[in-house]
Amino acid sequence: MVQFVLNGEARDVQAEPDTPLLWVIREELGLTGTKFGCGMALCGACTVHLDGTPIRSCVTAVADVEGASITTIEGVGAEGASKAAQAVQAAWEGLDVVQCGYCQSGQIMSAIALLEENAKPSDEDIDVAMSGNVCRCATYVRIRAAIHQAAKTMEG
Repeated sequence: MVQFVLNGEARDVQAEPDTPLLWVIREELGLTGTKFGCGMALCGACTVHLDGTPIRSCVTAVADVEGASITTIEGVGAEGASKAAQAVQAAWEGLDVVQCGYCQSGQIMSAIALLEENAKPSDEDIDVAMSGNVCRCATYVRIRAAIHQAAKTMEG
């Protein structure tokens, strides 16, 4: 059994230790906002936060999160969400970032982590932080604009 906190709630999971966290989140716990993309940590669709740090859940074994706190896209909108989470979600909606939407949970998770670490990112900072997130629809310009908008919202 593996124990961890998921979106603020203690969880006990019966899974093989090498089971990818992504499958536990989606199949065992029923939270389908975190997506499977490539299975090799190359596309970012499976991004979640592990103790506040973005990770790729498709290559993270569930045993590696024992005792940790995991936040998924479903958890960032919870009551008491961080200022960065609120600002990013509002900017994504306000600037109509999403096209097909498949990659967006991973994009949002990476953007929140960026703004929690760097409240005033430059274009270069954004490009570096978001480089592991692939968007098949190429909404990169809107993603960057939304991150800048979220940063401005957090200022005032």
